[in-house]
Amino acid sequence: MKYDYLIVGSGLYGAVFAHEAKKAGKSVLVVDRRPNIAGNVYTENVEGIHVHKYGAHIFHTNNRKVWEYVTQFAEFNRFTNSPVANYHGELFSLPFNMYTFNKMWGVVTPEEASEKIAEQRKEITGEPQNLEEQAISLVGRDIYEKLIKGYTEKQWGRDCKDLPAFIIKRLPVRLTFDNNYFNALYQGIPIGGYTQMVANMLDGIEVRLHTDYFEHKAELDALAEKVIYTGPIDAYFDFRLGTLEYRSVRFENELLNIPNFQGNAAVNYTDRETPWTRIIEHKWFEFGKDAQGNDLPKTVISREYSSEWKPGDEPYYPVNDEKNGVLYVQYKALADAEPKVIFGGRLGEYKYYDMDAVIASALELCNKEL
Repeated sequence: MKYDYLIVGSGLYGAVFAHEAKKAGKSVLVVDRRPNIAGNVYTENVEGIHVHKYGAHIFHTNNRKVWEYVTQFAEFNRFTNSPVANYHGELFSLPFNMYTFNKMWGVVTPEEASEKIAEQRKEITGEPQNLEEQAISLVGRDIYEKLIKGYTEKQWGRDCKDLPAFIIKRLPVRLTFDNNYFNALYQGIPIGGYTQMVANMLDGIEVRLHTDYFEHKAELDALAEKVIYTGPIDAYFDFRLGTLEYRSVRFENELLNIPNFQGNAAVNYTDRETPWTRIIEHKWFEFGKDAQGNDLPKTVISREYSSEWKPGDEPYYPVNDEKNGVLYVQYKALADAEPKVIFGGRLGEYKYYDMDAVIASALELCNKEL
């Protein structure tokens, strides 16, 4: 045995565990099939812009311990996520707040907005049976039709009537003019990009990229006492019980020779007819400036297209419905029976994890394991 731990995957979960294991005096090897570290938070420098290669990642947390942990590895800027919704060329503020209600109905006071929502909610009597009814019972028909229905159906590839109500149990509805998307105490983007942050976590640790764990499983397993596996749990067992479902996302990236494409980091296209769900303009995550504070002359945009996952695609969002939940429990039983393997992270635990929750989960494992 050459290493105490083999860590499969260099995303946040694997990088946090690797850092803490090394600090505890353990020997660690990290392998990743991709050509780069950092998993889905990987950022790539294009013309001085840190492009979020696998979709926008905005760090936000109420967990002070996680915030103090992550800020050891990067200084974070003061970015505040305030997306804009584009419905057939009409622009609305997100999350739903007084700016949204004023644009939608011409109301000016919180009382007027409350009355309008209350009046439209009456359409749903009894317990909402699906996502459409849940949304209308929370915000009314107008907002549902313009800002929820088309976007949600593109994202999940299913009619809102066929989606479970729990997906939008907690729609943020604010009777204030606050358009900060996240109700989090701490929020921002690492200055210099996420890749540099993860590189700082993995400093001094042996990392092998372009290394497919399954192609070299026997020899890699033989190198270490224990394996921390952060890939898809069903892939580990060669899909023997069936395939867990995910939604995937495809990105179309463009480098444009203009300083400003849409004036905001994120614009959601909420009508059903526009094929993409949103456009990200990456430079605005860092206020359109380079490291010296100069304005960047070009811009990079990414159109995002949601799709059903198939083998070969990147898995993004677990489809946490009843059928997949039952299948995951069966895989979890197999995982628990693996004596030297610990399954963790979004794919290893088949969970829709925010970044702070991934880090908290990895730190919890460190406390138990190291």
